[in-house]
This record gives sequence, structure tokens and C-alpha cells, in this order.
Amino acid sequence: MAADDPWRLDGNPFERERHTQILRLSLAQGPVANGLEVGCAAGAFTERLAPICQRLTVIDVVEPAITRARLRMKEPPHIRWIISDVQQFSSDELFDLIVVAEVLYYVGDLVQIRAAVRNLVGLLAPGGHLVFGSARDANCQRWGHAAGAETTIAMLNESLTEIECIECRGASINEDCLLARFRKPISAF
Repeated sequence: MAADDPWRLDGNPFERERHTQILRLSLAQGPVANGLEVGCAAGAFTERLAPICQRLTVIDVVEPAITRARLRMKEPPHIRWIISDVQQFSSDELFDLIVVAEVLYYVGDLVQIRAAVRNLVGLLAPGGHLVFGSARDANCQRWGHAAGAETTIAMLNESLTEIECIECRGASINEDCLLARFRKPISAF
């Protein structure tokens, strides 16, 4: 079982609750025509997100993560799988939903996190929603990362409108995150 779930996402009650709340935030805008999931791990959340999306693009920088998620999902035709870094990923199409949870603190320093945020905002369709989740700044910094939820939420608020933010806590000090849903303004041209 551990080999199939190296990130311990299936059996952990905190992770199940976090995924439930991320899915609730993802469903808040209604049906999803074109979704993007950034960082799929072993596909635990992908399995819940895929049924609400007409089309879903899943990216992860870790090839074994994509492989595990693809095997778990049994290759549904509406999912496109891409091995890519969030900073480098590009697409000719815009997404009406982007889900990025527990990923951005891995990209590096604050300049790199800001570049990833800028890229994601550029991939989001006007009126589209971005659902973000991360451990709090204090935990991320304790783990050796530059920033976590509070810092990244502030960056996202520079370009997007925050609609909702919730706290998700578990039994461990490491199980403390913020989840937020943002909307990209529709430009009036």
C-alpha cells in the first residue's frame, strides 16, 4: 500500500478532509469545461476532480507521480497528462478552473513562487476560478521552504479576487493549511 500511496494521501483523515474542501471550492462555480490540476501526487485528488471536468489537464514535475495517477485513473479520454514544471507550463487554451494545492512552496524562492503565480494567473480564463491550498508560512519555513499559504495568498490577491478562504487542521502540527478560492476579473474592453 505504501508503494501505491507514497504521499499518504489516501489513508490520512486530514488529507481526505482537505480534498473534500478543495473539491467543494472547485464546485462552487458550477460545471467545469476546462480544468487544470497542478501537482497530482498519486492521483488521490485527481480521482475526485476528473468527474466534474469536461476536460482536465494534469501536470506534475515528477514523472512517477503522473505514472501513478494515470494507472489509478485508468486513462479516461478527457484527461491530458503532462510532465511539466508549473513555472514553465504553457497552453494555447485558458482554463476556467485551476487547482494548485501543496505545490507552490516547492518551486523555490519568493521570486520563483511569484513567477509560478504569474504563470497560473495568465492561464486562467477571465471569470475563471483558481483554488489554492498550502501549509501555512510557519510550517513551510520550518520545512525549509521560502513561503507557504499566507505569502502566496497575498501574491494571488494582487491579480485575482479572493472569494473564500478556509482553514483546515488535523491532529499534527504539520496538518495546518489554508484553502482559498479566487476569481479572475472579467476585463471590460
